[in-house]
Amino acid sequence: MTAEGRPGLLSGFFSRPYLLLSLTALFWGGNVVASKLLVGHASPMVVVFLRWLIVFALMIGFARRDIVADWPALKPKWPLLLGMGALGFTGFNALFYAAAYHTQAVNIAILQGAMPIVVMLVALAVFHTPLRRLEVIGALITIVGVLVTATRGEWARLAAFTFNRGDIFMLIATCLYGSYTVMLRARPQVSALGYMFAVAFAAFLTSIPLVGYEMATGAAQWPDMKGWLVVLYIAIGPSLLSQIFYVRANELIGPARASLFVNLAPVLGAGLSALILGERIGLIDLVALGLVLGGIFLAERAKR
Repeated sequence: MTAEGRPGLLSGFFSRPYLLLSLTALFWGGNVVASKLLVGHASPMVVVFLRWLIVFALMIGFARRDIVADWPALKPKWPLLLGMGALGFTGFNALFYAAAYHTQAVNIAILQGAMPIVVMLVALAVFHTPLRRLEVIGALITIVGVLVTATRGEWARLAAFTFNRGDIFMLIATCLYGSYTVMLRARPQVSALGYMFAVAFAAFLTSIPLVGYEMATGAAQWPDMKGWLVVLYIAIGPSLLSQIFYVRANELIGPARASLFVNLAPVLGAGLSALILGERIGLIDLVALGLVLGGIFLAERAKR
């Protein structure tokens, strides 16, 4: 039985897509803070490897019944699941971290903000999903909200935008996760925990060559005590819970609408940075939040 099919409070929780997506964006926003806290405490590919190793171990420990029940449906779909884990989890995170070494944070936020448009275009190309005018306008407004957050309202910073190797990494990462979002339509109809086990295992396997390369080049840094605490948060929040929530929300409202909530992550990340790291939050952050929420509202109007 799926988690969303269980009776009681859990069933009600998994039937609320906007709550699930808001929590997902909150966890992903927390990942922004976590990435800052990890500097000097663990290297990027070590983090990618450990986060999926931990998720895989948690799945084995707590979801064995779901895994055994779902295995007959998962086994024939293994090539698809391996591709989904490699693209959406390992590939996206590895390129995201690599981009941070070669480009500015503003460039990363701008390029990641285009993900809803990527999802709409991939869905149109693969499944012939029609583009609704209000839905596209809503997506563009959420991108403006991301731009406000990224530039802190200083639009002259956009004029200084230069396309470099890190931006190419981030653009590819955005396309990978956008494609993963659309591919969720084709995932096996199994429990959320059974599915998460399969893609976490795929992500773990495909992360081994990356951490191996980092070790071979002498760039690997294994976590210290602070690093382990942050890695545990990344594994449980942004990696495990948020991905389960995101998959379920996609089932309920579709990839185009669900992907709009991705643009809440940098805005919430700015707020969490203020609370946890003492960074300043002001009117610009509230304007950005209003734009992202307004864009989501317009997209919802288009659906109705």
